[in-house]
Amino acid sequence: MTHRALIAAACLIWTGGAFAQGMQVSQNGDREGYIGPDDYFTGTAYVEPLFSAGDSFRSNGASVTFLPGARSHWHTHPAGQVLIVTEGTGWVQAEDGEKRIMRPGDVIRTPPGVKHWHGATDTNAVTHLAIQQLKNGENVIWKEPVTDRQYNGGAAE
Repeated sequence: MTHRALIAAACLIWTGGAFAQGMQVSQNGDREGYIGPDDYFTGTAYVEPLFSAGDSFRSNGASVTFLPGARSHWHTHPAGQVLIVTEGTGWVQAEDGEKRIMRPGDVIRTPPGVKHWHGATDTNAVTHLAIQQLKNGENVIWKEPVTDRQYNGGAAE
């Protein structure tokens, strides 16, 4: 499935009843991306918002590209998260689990409250779609940075 087809499929899955009230189209290039802040990422992560939560829509999504060596900090999602890898090779790890490889087409479902991180490998960039619902107005709770030892060795401290 192509990157655009994955985005379209994700939007259709998550919008459900929104089309009954009127379709909204957000054209490619209309959404302004940004470099993820150091408070939440180590290395360079480019975040391109895709859709946001609204009155009748409690999910938001973004396309995130991590350059080699870049990763998120440890974090949780109050209502869980789905990642859909679209390009490159990356790693994902839950706090009490082993570091796992992510490749294009992989789908990672993280249950609510599970502390985890994700990002590029040390030699390859990775891009994924990140989709999460809001719970009590929050979609992510950021924690401490992933140490180099955790990132390189895979063991959570």
